[in-house]
Amino acid sequence: MENLLSKEEMEAIINGDHSNPFSVLGIHKNKGSKDVFIRAYQPNSRSMELLDNNGSSLGMMTKLDDRGFFQINLGPRENFAYRFRIENDRGDFYEKEDSYRFPSILGDIDLYLLAEGNHLDMYQKLGAHVIELNEVRGVSFAVWAPNAKRVSVVGNFNNWDGRTTVMRNHPSCGIWDIFIPGIGQGEIYKYEVKTRENYILVKSDPVAFYSEKRPHTASIVYDINNYHWNDEGWMNYREEANSFDKPMSIYEVHLGSWRRKGENGSEYLTYREFADHLVPYVSNMGFTHVEFLPLSEHPLDSSWGYQVTGMFAPTSRFGTPDDFRYMIDKFHQAGIGVIMDWVPAHFPKDGHGLVEFDGTHLYEHADPRKGEHTDWGTKIYNYGRTEVCNFLCASALYWLKEYHIDGLRVDAVASMLYLDYSRKSGEWLPNIYGGNENLEAISFLRKMNELVYGHNKGAITCAEESTAWPMVSRPTSMGGLGFGYKWNMGWMNDTLKYISKDPIHRKYHHGMLTFGLLYAFNENFILPISHDEVVHGKCSMISKMPGDEWQRFANLRSYYGFMFTHPGKKLLFMGCEFGQDWEWNSESSLRWHLLDYPMYKGMQNCVRDLNLMYKGNAPLYEVDFDYRGFEWIEHSNAADSVISYIRKGHNPADYLIVICNFTPVVRQNYRIGVNELCGYQEIFNSDDVNYWGSGVKNEGVKQAEAISWNDKPHSLQVTLPPLSTIVLKPIR
Repeated sequence: MENLLSKEEMEAIINGDHSNPFSVLGIHKNKGSKDVFIRAYQPNSRSMELLDNNGSSLGMMTKLDDRGFFQINLGPRENFAYRFRIENDRGDFYEKEDSYRFPSILGDIDLYLLAEGNHLDMYQKLGAHVIELNEVRGVSFAVWAPNAKRVSVVGNFNNWDGRTTVMRNHPSCGIWDIFIPGIGQGEIYKYEVKTRENYILVKSDPVAFYSEKRPHTASIVYDINNYHWNDEGWMNYREEANSFDKPMSIYEVHLGSWRRKGENGSEYLTYREFADHLVPYVSNMGFTHVEFLPLSEHPLDSSWGYQVTGMFAPTSRFGTPDDFRYMIDKFHQAGIGVIMDWVPAHFPKDGHGLVEFDGTHLYEHADPRKGEHTDWGTKIYNYGRTEVCNFLCASALYWLKEYHIDGLRVDAVASMLYLDYSRKSGEWLPNIYGGNENLEAISFLRKMNELVYGHNKGAITCAEESTAWPMVSRPTSMGGLGFGYKWNMGWMNDTLKYISKDPIHRKYHHGMLTFGLLYAFNENFILPISHDEVVHGKCSMISKMPGDEWQRFANLRSYYGFMFTHPGKKLLFMGCEFGQDWEWNSESSLRWHLLDYPMYKGMQNCVRDLNLMYKGNAPLYEVDFDYRGFEWIEHSNAADSVISYIRKGHNPADYLIVICNFTPVVRQNYRIGVNELCGYQEIFNSDDVNYWGSGVKNEGVKQAEAISWNDKPHSLQVTLPPLSTIVLKPIR
């Protein structure tokens, strides 16, 4: 290599057009000799002095150009450690290592796997990592931008000047990387991308581990390897705890509005404060799992986290990544699983994010008929691009591995599966077979689920899928999508419509109550009363109920009793457990003061006892996804709006009887058929006075009689409280 720098190369470096600045800058040998020269580009500098590793001067560098090029020619020598002593244009002196003397942190295997789209640990190479390279501490940066003309790391360390710290390009995979010595954790940075059309874009890191708190958007260097976990007991038990025949009662939480502090509730709690308050609350209420609305970094509070810009960064609204780990750790120490909403369905158009990242449609489709959700004003990932698929799969695995998340709930799966989702004719493109199925998204979802279950012992996935797409929660080997669970949106819609009817009209809508059992075992269902049901004018759960105040609370308690005894795992959104009167407002705290009133406290007591009964009785959870766990006693008594059924566990002798009376009438001596001639005892009654009910009970042990009824060999007479669910247990 010649030690003379041509004017063309000089201009290319200055303009950010040079395809390989590492061939120009740094330490090099003269072509055909052992002589060494060092060249640097440092704008706004008066002078540069070369120092060896001990700080001794090796001479002043020659200024090649007034715009900041310096060079020094040395005699024969091998590669060595050096740094610069720089005088800036204000006359200040400082010392600096040369980024261009350090090798790439990407090995041949990394480059091959990244190009192939199979680097499942890509986040360990891409993003910003605090490392020691050649005995020097600093940060390695790497980013995928295959169509960029130039990519630089910018931050306070270089005065946000993209002409310096230009990264090394690896054309085989489109990755750019550089090691910047002398900086560390907490450094704020972005990538400056020069496009092929010579536009300058300033982007946050797609693989950032931490970000500035909105409205600021820079990424922050954060070492994710320093947290010491204390949840070994849970992680060893998790596979058993999350198996299909174990109870799963999920408390869905939006962290920003569960509870707030400060004057008028203007301040968020931190992750560590949630660990002190939310963990014991969830534990005391008897829930087995907590599910968070997305906690990945997002710019807009009102998106609730569903428009994600940081697929690898916990939101900084509530603290640091290690603070987030601490909260999860505390949940696990309390024996509570943690599920997080994860959003691969779309991403926002914010300029600092993924949209047109390198000046091209890199993460998204170029054609808006495939690449844009007009309903949400967001972009759609190009699932058919191997690097994008790898980016998303690596994100899923990252949360499970690095944050010990126990499960991912994938939002808006239907929008991924259908090319014509919420589109009119002419607004979508069919697949290669002429159909409306998104073949690339299907392939991605299957791969993601295979990886999650293959690499994370005991982890689960769940789909929010609102159509009748077959085998969502069936293995990919059977042709399914591979999810562990699916939200039962049909059951939720039908039963909420039913329970919102005035009891006098319910007999005309009885099928809404029973229809769900026709398909209850087609999927591994979770019964969801989620945030979507108590917002956007849909009213709170208690406001959906008909009747006077007492009837509204009785209706809701009976409905929860039906839900907790119905086949399927359970999910309840925060505030629903005590019957919050207003619909959910993401910008304010739940109305905790309502617990000072007996009706709300009674509702909370009811849900707590439902959880305890649910967890304490195997028939309510052991056989959730097979018809053998359920048996109707009476499903056709529409006139009285009464249903009754049996829930069974693995042991045929282990069962419970459930009776729901959805009218405000006390039904004395109500006869139901039973299979066994024995005693039966009431173990739950939603009309209990402790729940603000009227206190109509079945005292003591009720004896069955040898009278056939409901096609059963024996029968039993019980009292049905008004608007109630009761549960009976056989006593032998």
